[in-house]
Amino acid sequence: MSRPGVTVRARKAVIPAAGLGTRFLPATKATPKEMLPVVDKPAIQYVVEEAVRAGIDDVLVITGRNKPSLEDHFDRAYELEDKLEGDEGKRDLLDRVRDSTEMAELHFVRQKDPRGLGHAVACAAAHVGREPFAVLLGDDLIDERDELLSRMIDVQAERGGCVIALLEVPLDTISLYGCASVEPTDDDDVVRITALVEKPPQDEAPSNLAIIGRYVLSPEIFDALAETPPGRGGEIQVTDAIARLAQPDATGGPVHGLVFRGRRYDTGDKADYLRSIVQLACDRADLGPEFRSWLAEFAATRLPLGDPDVPIRP
Repeated sequence: MSRPGVTVRARKAVIPAAGLGTRFLPATKATPKEMLPVVDKPAIQYVVEEAVRAGIDDVLVITGRNKPSLEDHFDRAYELEDKLEGDEGKRDLLDRVRDSTEMAELHFVRQKDPRGLGHAVACAAAHVGREPFAVLLGDDLIDERDELLSRMIDVQAERGGCVIALLEVPLDTISLYGCASVEPTDDDDVVRITALVEKPPQDEAPSNLAIIGRYVLSPEIFDALAETPPGRGGEIQVTDAIARLAQPDATGGPVHGLVFRGRRYDTGDKADYLRSIVQLACDRADLGPEFRSWLAEFAATRLPLGDPDVPIRP
């Protein structure tokens, strides 16, 4: 159990990946959303790599039906490796294939009933045990040049309880997010969370701090989840359980937020997914210069939007 003043660092990560990915149908009819490529890696690999950079090498993926390709991706591919190993010109590809297998110790547990994110996290109880752990959602990719998870683990080890990643957003968009009611601490980037509000109207939002998909949770979250009733659609929400731990007399608290000011790529819907690919490709040393040049030329040849009667120039 983690308490303020006691250094117990999170050593394990949980990645919920049991969703149906309906926003990306028909592409996700047979391919898990988490396996959709972002440039040249599936989205879930970025998330596992982030956990590894934060010092975590024990990762549990919560899967669902029809998602064997998640396990296959992180397994050895002997035939492919043998073929690449026999070609000196493909040594770099061989190293990249092996990286996905060797980067961490991955485990997989199936969420048998699709009962929401909170239920998916609860499926990790036996693996995690009674120690703090990280939860990383696959819709949010954090730039490898920016620290987030490692800082959250530091804050949790120092202050105990739970830590949630927060992002300042324009107030007119706060209704799209879970929102935190906060109090300041002695650290400008760390706030004490007193309440969580799911998608509040702009005029009722307690702040412009939106919850994004990174959490470091105390093991008491499992007790809170067990006591959290299902909400809309019969789903158990992890934010409802965290809100219980934010109460002053709760065991397993307090709850803090770390305000993230770095680069985040949202892959939660088709438009954001495309933007994320473009941003990441532009920043790649091997792809960026040529791709940025092509992109500038491509954009210059496009007419302003909203004039469907004028043909687009080739």
